[in-house]
Amino acid sequence: MIDERNCLGELPKGWIWVKVRDVVSNISLTGRKLKQKQYVVSGKLPVVDQGQKIIGGYTDREELKVNVEPPVIVFGDHTKIVKYLDFDFVAGADGIKVLKPLEAFYPRLFYYFLQVIQLPEKGYARHFQFLEKSFIPLPPFNEQERIVARLEELFTRLDAGVEGLRKVKAQLKRYRQAVLKYAFEGKLTEEWRKTHKNQIEPAQKLLEHIKQERRKDPKHKELPPINIADLSELPENWTWTRLGEIGIVASGGTPSTKIHEYFDGDVPWITPADLSDFTGKFIHRGRRNISEKGLNSSSAVLLPEGTILFSSRAPIGYVVIAANPVSTNQGFKNLILYEGIFNEYVFYYLKASKILAESYGSGTTFGEVSAARFSLIPIPLAPLNEQHRIVEEIEQCLSLVYETQKTIAQAIRQSDRLRQSILKRAFEGRLVSQDPNDEPAEKLLERIKEERAKSKGEKDINKKETKPKQLELSNYVK
Repeated sequence: MIDERNCLGELPKGWIWVKVRDVVSNISLTGRKLKQKQYVVSGKLPVVDQGQKIIGGYTDREELKVNVEPPVIVFGDHTKIVKYLDFDFVAGADGIKVLKPLEAFYPRLFYYFLQVIQLPEKGYARHFQFLEKSFIPLPPFNEQERIVARLEELFTRLDAGVEGLRKVKAQLKRYRQAVLKYAFEGKLTEEWRKTHKNQIEPAQKLLEHIKQERRKDPKHKELPPINIADLSELPENWTWTRLGEIGIVASGGTPSTKIHEYFDGDVPWITPADLSDFTGKFIHRGRRNISEKGLNSSSAVLLPEGTILFSSRAPIGYVVIAANPVSTNQGFKNLILYEGIFNEYVFYYLKASKILAESYGSGTTFGEVSAARFSLIPIPLAPLNEQHRIVEEIEQCLSLVYETQKTIAQAIRQSDRLRQSILKRAFEGRLVSQDPNDEPAEKLLERIKEERAKSKGEKDINKKETKPKQLELSNYVK
């Protein structure tokens, strides 16, 4: 028979390979699980499940407390998430294993070593069956303490660095929000206006021209006058208006999915789902195309290049510009701008005003911005040449933000790789020096097993001695 341990690599002197199932007690959770819908936001005991967070919720049901002395390790049977717990808790829902390492294993080191074991990816299937059969190195106990001390020293430094990066990331987000806020208050172009006074056509004049053209359309309806009492004061030559005053609002539609020829055509068809991980400004296509028959069969319309696409259903607030003719589903309110309005200016305004846009949502099942409400969203309109200048200023400021964010994201990924590298060195016995005076792990394990067997034997003897006495007493009473 082939010994699997021979394929695992050579360990330092005094270390041995053991199977996970041979060095843990699998704590029974029978009758001691709490369904997720029964979690509360505060309580006497934390609830721990297989989710990402250490604590999933709370409960006051003390009778459900896991019957084990901490510390223990919790393993997510479906998620493969490993947690170290040094407090009493209640097991949440289903799919977790509570493991108590034998005395031969320093619990904290066992937790770290479990994170190195490579398990097969089985989706939402159960993974403990693979974990318990996996081999794990068992170092001498004194060395285990030294390894944990070194690991936590290194991780403390690493965590401090990552925390610093996260703070910078949060500061960048606030800076980005400030840039967009100042842009539409006219602060970014304050100096520019001073040197271009003679080149600025008031936005009010541009707006009046647009209104005159719109009135030629017999279907045109005037929007109610805007109330600027609650709106901020604007720079000279700016004016407050509404989205419905500067463009045509068009909704989208979805053809019947049962008719194959309505799709797989030549027109890109965009849905909010296409924007969930989209970070650009201009969108060319979505995950599906629509055919001309599909366009004619529904309320979907062909939108021209340059149209502003705004997701008006949950999640509200995604905004992009069509880089070519496209169509959308009904999850969008699309703004086809009139001449004299720079679409990138409106794009950034809607990016900056996501909270404002959400306040215009309505609906009971999910939030939605109706076409009527979208038309009423106020926008500070700058003169056309200043609109272009504002976009230049925004992009100049934000380009540094984007580059720094990329650098931070890369550094955080590198820290994750470094953490795994440190764990791997510990797993292989290359993190701290060995001490020849340490009791070898094999002897440690044998001694603990002998002590357990002796303890078990004494308990069995006591049971045998106790049993006749109980019988004798029973007979005497009878």
